[in-house]
Amino acid sequence: MNLGGPEMLQRQVSTLSGGQKQRVAIAGALVESPKVLLLDELTTFLDEADQAGVVKAVRNVVDSTGATAVWVTHRLEELAHCDLAAYMEDGRVVELGTGEHIWDYIRQKQKSHTPGAQSREAVR
Repeated sequence: MNLGGPEMLQRQVSTLSGGQKQRVAIAGALVESPKVLLLDELTTFLDEADQAGVVKAVRNVVDSTGATAVWVTHRLEELAHCDLAAYMEDGRVVELGTGEHIWDYIRQKQKSHTPGAQSREAVR
């Protein structure tokens, strides 16, 4: 999980960074060799460096073990690391596709909600 050397085994959890704690939690789940990892807001309280490290660690696990990782996120940059993404509104999947497809879908939705966008569309 890319936590560092053997000295990490002696550290107390309270001294670990948020990203290190997330990696320890993922490692604990992986001990059971799960086929599916359900991760809810995995990187919410992490800075960019820790976010990238945790996402990379999950991706490595998926690639090396064949496990499936399903996670909920509001961080759109995480779409770059997924195989498949779903966009949901009011508890329903309204769009499904690659991370890039969902990113484009969200941008289109944002454009249509920009002040004046509807009036510009009506003129066309």
